[in-house]
Amino acid sequence: MTMRSVNHWFWIFLLAACSENLVDDPIPFVAFPDEVITLSLIPALQQDGGHYLVNGKGVRGIIVHRVNSTTFRAFERNCSFQPNEACATVDVHITGLFMVDACCGSNFDFPNGNPSGGPAFRPLRQYRTQLSGSTLIISDEVIN
Repeated sequence: MTMRSVNHWFWIFLLAACSENLVDDPIPFVAFPDEVITLSLIPALQQDGGHYLVNGKGVRGIIVHRVNSTTFRAFERNCSFQPNEACATVDVHITGLFMVDACCGSNFDFPNGNPSGGPAFRPLRQYRTQLSGSTLIISDEVIN
């Protein structure tokens, strides 16, 4: 091996050693029966940008977000970064503009649940929603 090829391998090794490790535990899954929400009973879901927390569904609950009158998103509250940590729970930030996990400091955007800050590199799990008149149905079918 020449000195040039040794130097080349040194730099490849150094870059690999310094790169961020994007391997993490898989996000857990807990099946749940459909959640049926009568939108007229939830004032926050009657306006664009509104959100509502559903407890007892999924791993740590669900954040429902109204994008517009025909589009609703349902996000798992279990953070996508180190999801098995006891505190890996996502909440809506006090401003209502994004979601945050206070444990690891990751932020996630509305309306897609993509990471926008902190160590998380995967989006939040998203469940299928179906709008039927003024009823929103959330199933445990994962769509991302």
